[in-house]
Amino acid sequence: MPFPGGIDANANATLLFSLAAAVIYAFTIDMPQMLARSAVKTLAEAMLAVLASLQGGPWLLIAALALSAIGDALLSRDGEKAFVGGLGGFLAAHGLYIALFVRAGDGGGLFLAEPWRAAIAGAMAVFALAMAFALWRRVSPALRLPISVYIATILAMGISALTLSNLWVVGGAVLFMASDGLLASEKFLLTAISPHRVWMRYAVWMLYYGAQMGITMGFLLG
Repeated sequence: MPFPGGIDANANATLLFSLAAAVIYAFTIDMPQMLARSAVKTLAEAMLAVLASLQGGPWLLIAALALSAIGDALLSRDGEKAFVGGLGGFLAAHGLYIALFVRAGDGGGLFLAEPWRAAIAGAMAVFALAMAFALWRRVSPALRLPISVYIATILAMGISALTLSNLWVVGGAVLFMASDGLLASEKFLLTAISPHRVWMRYAVWMLYYGAQMGITMGFLLG
């Protein structure tokens, strides 16, 4: 187990509860919307916030995970209002992640010492611009500004993660951007009958949960 003690230790048990909830949600992705489905999705993320708290993680990490859980709860419901609310929850979470990464990072020092970081930052910027351009033409006018702000914020989150030497956190940020890109594509760019919707929903969840797990464990174990 990653934390001291056996499987019954608080931290290890909390981690296992989170993993179990994540797996259960994966089996309910294509089921109709229901309260139990929303609850298990929210629980997977909320348990990571509890784990970070139990292990004395940074308060910015705990708050970001808690806000992500709220965002999950809202995004699990149908409708534009729920989507915008979930977007707001994740926007706030990314803002906290940016503050956390900037506080824990090395500024621009690692970019100069390790050029691959600048290359990844450039790829992130190209990806973000491509998504913004594609979505601008497909979403309703009311969503254009919130989505544009969200894309800029997650780009800043990804680049700020590159200032850390902890590769778990860097990997988590990359997975987060990939997850959000797939989610936006599935929701706004694909046709309603596209056969790609099924595998993309599973990929979004696996990438997203892997991202949050990577960032969490990176700070708690790194």
